Amino acid sequence: MRKYITDYIKEIEGKVNSNYKFTKEEISIFKEKIVYFQHERLIHLLVTLFYALFAILFMALIMLSHLFIIIFIFLIVFLLFYVRHYFFLENQVQYMYTLYDKIISRK
Repeated sequence: MRKYITDYIKEIEGKVNSNYKFTKEEISIFKEKIVYFQHERLIHLLVTLFYALFAILFMALIMLSHLFIIIFIFLIVFLLFYVRHYFFLENQVQYMYTLYDKIISRK
């Protein structure tokens, strides 16, 4: 997903920077891509929240048995990667909003 969104944004940036005249169909496709990436961002937010919830749960279970530390560490590692990826998606989608505004302002 990271490569896909990065390549797509570079393509759109190149067109915007070269004063390319976007057609209505291209603008519509761009809006659909924004919606697609928003959906992806929402799914990753939910997964990240559930990983955080389970990490907190297993942190509490450590009081019952120290074996839960292994699961807790496993969840924390995954949580860190999900947070990193979520913030990447968040920043890219917000940047797509600014690109969309630039495209619309040139009409």
